Amino acid sequence: MHLRGTLTSLVDITSTLLLLNPDVTTAWNVRKELIQSGVLKAEKDLYLGKLALTKFPKSPETWIHRRWVLQQILRRLSAVDCDGKQQQGEAERAAVERSQQFSYHFAQLLHKELNVCSDAACSYPSNYNAWSHRIWVLQHMAKGNVKVFHDELSTTRQWVSMHVSDHSGFHYRQFLLQELIEEFSLTPAPSKNCSPLHQSMPRTCFLPSISVLANGEQSGIQTIDEDERELDLAKLFELFHQEMELCSDLIRSFPGHETLWSHRRHVFYLWHQWRWEHQLYFNCNGSTVLCNIGDTDQLKQGGQGSGDCGAGSMEVDGISLPDSRDSKRLKRGFRLSNPPSLSSECTFLSTILDRQCNPEQRHFGLAYKKWLESVIGKEL
Repeated sequence: MHLRGTLTSLVDITSTLLLLNPDVTTAWNVRKELIQSGVLKAEKDLYLGKLALTKFPKSPETWIHRRWVLQQILRRLSAVDCDGKQQQGEAERAAVERSQQFSYHFAQLLHKELNVCSDAACSYPSNYNAWSHRIWVLQHMAKGNVKVFHDELSTTRQWVSMHVSDHSGFHYRQFLLQELIEEFSLTPAPSKNCSPLHQSMPRTCFLPSISVLANGEQSGIQTIDEDERELDLAKLFELFHQEMELCSDLIRSFPGHETLWSHRRHVFYLWHQWRWEHQLYFNCNGSTVLCNIGDTDQLKQGGQGSGDCGAGSMEVDGISLPDSRDSKRLKRGFRLSNPPSLSSECTFLSTILDRQCNPEQRHFGLAYKKWLESVIGKEL
C-alpha cells in the first residue's frame, strides 16, 4: 500500500515538474519506468506531452519521449492483433472484432498525433522538432498508406503558403513526394506483418517498375491492369505538376524568399531523376513514351536539337532521342499538360528575371539558373 502511494506521488511530482520544465530527462525516464511497470498508462503520457508542448512546442525531450510512448502503444496493438490471428472458430471472430477496434483506435491515434504536430508547428516558427516528429509518425504509423500521404500534401499546402520562410514545412512536403514516388514505383509484396497499422491501410495505386513495363517482363511481380498503370502514372505526374505550380505561384507572390527557390530545386530534381531512372520521355504533342534505352550515351550523342518534331525523331529538353517507332508507348499514350522540363524552367526564369526588380529575387533566380545549367544540363 505504501509502495503504491509512493508510485502515485511520483506520477504527480513528475507531471508538475515536466509542465514547468519539459526538458528534464530524468523525469521522463521515471515515467518510462512507471509505464513499463503498469502503474501509468501510455495514453496519459501522450496527453501530458501534449500539454507541455502547448507552452514549450520545441522541447526536444518531450518529442523524444513521445516517440518512445508511441512505440509502446504500437507494440501492444501489434501483439494483440497477432494473438487474434492465431485463434479459431468463435474465438477467431471475437479476435477479429477486437482487431477492428484496435485498428480504429490506431487511426484515431494517428489523427491526434498529426494534430499535435500541426499545433506545435503553428506555435513556434521553423519548429524542426515538430516536423521531424511528423515525418517519424508517417514512417512508423502510415507506411504504405498512399491516401494518408496524399491527404498530408493537401493539408500542408495552405500551411506552407502562409509560412513561406519555414524550410521545415517545405522539407516535409519533399519527404511526402519522395515517399509517394517510392510507393507508386514499387509493387508491394504481400505483407506478413500482423500489425493493425498494415491491415487498416489500403495499399492501392501502386505501379511496378517502369523497366518492367518497357521490357514487357513480369519478373515475378503481380501484373497490374494497363489502365491502372496509366492512371497511376497520371496521378504521379499531376503531383509534380501541382507542386511546381505551387512553387511558381509562391515565388511570384512572395519574391526574395530563398526557401521557395530551394524547394523548387528539390522538386524539379526529384522529377528529373525519377523520369530518367524510369526512362520516361515526352514527345512534342505531350504524350508519354517509354523508351527502352540500354546506354544513356546514345542520348548524349544526339547533341542539342532545334526543338522541331520530325517524323522520325523526337527531342526532350533539347536532346535528340532514338526513333520513337523503336520506343514503347503506353496503351493510350495519355497526355500531361505542360510537364516540367528544362525548357519550361528556363521560360519561368525569364519571366522572373525580366519583370522582377527585387534584388534578392534576382539573386536567387540567377543562382537557380546556374544550378540548372551546371547540374541538370550536364546530366542531359
